[in-house]
Amino acid sequence: MSDNKKYQGNKGNSRFSNSKEDKSETSFKRGKGSGQGAKESREFVNNKDDKNKTFTRKPKQSTENVKEVKKTRERGDINPKNSNDSAQVEPKIIREDLIEGRNAVIEALKSDRTIEYILISKGDMVGSISVVLALAKEKGIVTKEVDRRKLDQMSQTSSHQGVIAVVTPYKYFELNDIFDCAKERGEKPFIIILDEIEDPHNFGSIIRTAEVCGAHGIIIPKRKNVGATPTVYKTSAGAIEHMKIVKVTNINATIEQVKERGVWVYGADMEAENYIFDTDLTGAVALVIGSEGRGIAKLTKEKCDVLVKIPMVGKITSLNASVAGGIIMYEIMKQKIR
Repeated sequence: MSDNKKYQGNKGNSRFSNSKEDKSETSFKRGKGSGQGAKESREFVNNKDDKNKTFTRKPKQSTENVKEVKKTRERGDINPKNSNDSAQVEPKIIREDLIEGRNAVIEALKSDRTIEYILISKGDMVGSISVVLALAKEKGIVTKEVDRRKLDQMSQTSSHQGVIAVVTPYKYFELNDIFDCAKERGEKPFIIILDEIEDPHNFGSIIRTAEVCGAHGIIIPKRKNVGATPTVYKTSAGAIEHMKIVKVTNINATIEQVKERGVWVYGADMEAENYIFDTDLTGAVALVIGSEGRGIAKLTKEKCDVLVKIPMVGKITSLNASVAGGIIMYEIMKQKIR
């Protein structure tokens, strides 16, 4: 439509004007944008009185866009009145009273752990779930069938495998319990000391390897170290139920106590001079594994009797904490069973 063509209303010959006396012609301009065509905004200009006033009409939202905005607001993703991109998201509460995954729950049932009840997804009664049901029935533990969505909401690992056990929180042990365990087995103490391991997957893997390698216990600090969370249970495949974990206030003071009881303390450090394969690890041993980022703290490193390292010939000069710990633990086990 050209700029000189008169705008026709619903009635045949009626035209838009500012007043009855003034029926001057009003034209409209169709703005052109990049690739928008006829859907761009229209600017209406009064040719006689208000040449300096321009009214912009916003593009009309499509029905699909309106529906999507409504759905987004219902989900609570945005707040049109108080939207704040820098608002902090509340951290998820980590529960220590849940055990998730089939193997982890089975190991919990085999141990002396107090289990309140077990939730199982409806219709998911095949495979190892039958083992869970049999052990639960044998111990008189209540099992409940629930909708899988309920398990999804409760899950801390996002991988519950259709079963979650609600338990009493993990009961940590004392340092003497580790030495008593070694004495009962007739073995020299084999202890793992963790210096601020914050990744639950690393912690779970270390627990699993330590249990397989015959360690008598693990010592962790109360601060800056992950505890017995559902992710740790899941990653350890239930090995945590067979491992004595001790929480201490001061790692360095605990190392001194361990040394006073005749245990040699070895620290895993990539800058050490001694290779693990050339070090005698047959006696009473405590292995210190540092955090994922900075390794063993300086003061803790000074408390160690010997620092050891793993030979590496590739271009990558560091290993994951659980992998490095696993290699050294297997070397300790190998020397002990010769």
